[in-house]
Amino acid sequence: MSGKLLQVNDIRVSYGRAEILHGITFGMNAGSIVTVIGANGAGKTTLLNAIMGIIPSSGAVLYEGRSAPRSVEGRVSAGMCLVPERRELFATMTVEDNLELGGFLRRAGDRKETLGEVYQRFPRLAERRRQLAGTLSGGERQMLALGRALMSRPRLLLLDEPSLGLAPKIVAEILAIVSELRSSGVSILLVEQNARAALEIADEGHLVELGEIRRSGPAAELAVDPALMASYLGGE
Repeated sequence: MSGKLLQVNDIRVSYGRAEILHGITFGMNAGSIVTVIGANGAGKTTLLNAIMGIIPSSGAVLYEGRSAPRSVEGRVSAGMCLVPERRELFATMTVEDNLELGGFLRRAGDRKETLGEVYQRFPRLAERRRQLAGTLSGGERQMLALGRALMSRPRLLLLDEPSLGLAPKIVAEILAIVSELRSSGVSILLVEQNARAALEIADEGHLVELGEIRRSGPAAELAVDPALMASYLGGE
């Protein structure tokens, strides 16, 4: 366990008397992409929000071998960053202003350097730096959400449905970028309903159903599992 970048132990989340997550436990190594797949309503987004400290939960979240800071701000400062499903951009602000907000915890000189790196990774954002975020296409908005998260220089990036609402060609482009981020030292916990696409870039996968992990294993093995293919991957 001490070698894990992230370890979640017996995570439980309840809304009123209804328990939504029922003792989720898993870990992930530094430098890896781990995906959590499952149908709508399985509890995937709730899991990410619990790990990030956005919603209260029981159990333990360990980051770099220690209890994660209690607050969301503390977890961001420690190197954790969540890109939410709805991206939550500031539509009436420019692309560059949105990016600058992502680095608000860092010094001005560091922000400028990181901004240049983000523009290098996302040339389209550089071209549209003065454009309002609300006028971007769906794929460009997702790139902006990723770029804004990278402004905090995270060690662990939590991505919630980055392919949501995007055309297949754009999905492939976004997931290729996600895969490339690993080479820059970012570990990624990827929540996706598009199981096939997620398993193609992940090292490990966990199938969540009704708030519980039902299957876990190497992504390459899960991708050819007959039962999983029939239920989630469009197989026969």
